Amino acid sequence: MKQKKHPLPLKLQRAKKTILPVSQAQIEHLLKEYSKEHNVSSERIFEIMSEFVRGFEFLRQFKKAVSFYGSARFGFYSNVYQQAYLLGHHLAKDGFTVITGGGSGIMEAANKGAYEAGGISIGINIKLKKKQKINRYVTESREFEHFFVRKTMLSFASKVYIFFPGGFGTVDELFEMIMLVQTEKIPKIPIILVDKNFWGPLLAWIKEYLFEKNKAIDENDLKIYHLVDSADEAYELIKTLNHEMPA
Repeated sequence: MKQKKHPLPLKLQRAKKTILPVSQAQIEHLLKEYSKEHNVSSERIFEIMSEFVRGFEFLRQFKKAVSFYGSARFGFYSNVYQQAYLLGHHLAKDGFTVITGGGSGIMEAANKGAYEAGGISIGINIKLKKKQKINRYVTESREFEHFFVRKTMLSFASKVYIFFPGGFGTVDELFEMIMLVQTEKIPKIPIILVDKNFWGPLLAWIKEYLFEKNKAIDENDLKIYHLVDSADEAYELIKTLNHEMPA
């Protein structure tokens, strides 16, 4: 029996001409082999590819953007929330699009700052079993099914990446961004950590155990990120670094 052929979705047919350096026949062959080995349907893989395309199409319209990361929980609510709000407000006033995961906590604070400054406030949300609601300060949003697609969107969206205190998700995203810069998979984009009390012990451990004692990283790798203590300090650093960034 002749196997049914699944045509590429229209968006992928257009997008593959510029972002996929293989033919439709090659893609379909790869999908067929992968799905046999890993028991994943071609339709599922097309869905993932389409999600990537939709995400990039959405984000490429924002030429000057900054991504905020941080806890969705309100344990850090008081001062840290206020600092994220202030920084989002300052950057939106300077014409930056503020991008977050779209949820509560630090994400809401940054979106709120941008929204109340009259700026563009973006939420890149994730579908969860316990539905994560988009905070009310987001002016535009996209929702993603897969965490790895959403993470890629956040990782390639901005000219600056700002990390406030957070949990496993925030730390995971921080180390991935550092690794992408270290391995030159992305340009040397500023990575700023806000709150010395929170991030200081982790960075001290990296310096002592990864660099000094075990030589697992190079000394230059310690310069990939910047540690500051407040929104004002982060804002001044971004203004300085912004002059060094390509337009």
